[in-house]
Amino acid sequence: MAKKKSFVLRLDPDQYAALERWAGDEFRSINGQLEWIIDKSLKEAGRSPKKNDNNENK
Repeated sequence: MAKKKSFVLRLDPDQYAALERWAGDEFRSINGQLEWIIDKSLKEAGRSPKKNDNNENK
């Protein structure tokens, strides 16, 4: 398993609740949902650090 960086993230309680509902709808943990959102955003912006991800879904 790849090493992951841990950090503290402060969210508005209403945003956290919305994220919690969204994660549940997708059968993910909140952490997994945040990773998915960040990964998707990086790919869409062309800033993904993964070499093979830049050409997927285009």
